[in-house]
Amino acid sequence: MAFCFIAFLFFFFGADKLTTDAALDPDGLVAIAVCHGFALFVAVAIGANISGGHVNPAVTFGLALGGQITILTGIFYWIAQLLGSIVACFLLKAVTGGLTVPIHGLGAGVGAIQGVVMEIIITFALVYTVYATAADPKKGSLGTIAPIAIGFIVGANILAAGPFSGGSMNPARSFGPAVASGDFNGIWIYWVGPLIGGGLAGLIYGNVFMNSDHAPLSNDF
Repeated sequence: MAFCFIAFLFFFFGADKLTTDAALDPDGLVAIAVCHGFALFVAVAIGANISGGHVNPAVTFGLALGGQITILTGIFYWIAQLLGSIVACFLLKAVTGGLTVPIHGLGAGVGAIQGVVMEIIITFALVYTVYATAADPKKGSLGTIAPIAIGFIVGANILAAGPFSGGSMNPARSFGPAVASGDFNGIWIYWVGPLIGGGLAGLIYGNVFMNSDHAPLSNDF
């Protein structure tokens, strides 16, 4: 159950700001990006030696397709991640007197297909970063910065994609608020996009770069 606790911590401290139906302004977007970046950095760091630091079904899916974890383990992680998200969102709602838990949504003029493509791109970047800094056995000392690198890419992706697709990258992060608010409008976008993006990253990195005999480039210049 340790990984359930890690997932709970992530979604409690990294959840989108609670609002009274306020619009997502630039200041709010920066706050959300910074909050998620730092929270994910801590969640991955404290959970890496216990459960692998899994807090995202798309990352778990990508690692399973790349052969880093078993399907059964991935299912248990998914259950913990979804439960962590749901419990955290209801707890946030309770301790703040019932403030709105906002769901992910597309920006003005952004179509569903565009949202899915954006989520594919940014989730691919996230899972590729996870592979390069944490999963690849050739990472060497680079592994020490894996948690902060993962946090940074999530923060950057939220800043870049937030106004368009919401910058989810994480089906559980979208599912918990949807359950707490009872609004599942467009939730499929935040499952389809991240799972495709994470899966592609896992297949490409896991089968092209990890299952080959190439040597890392020398750092001597």
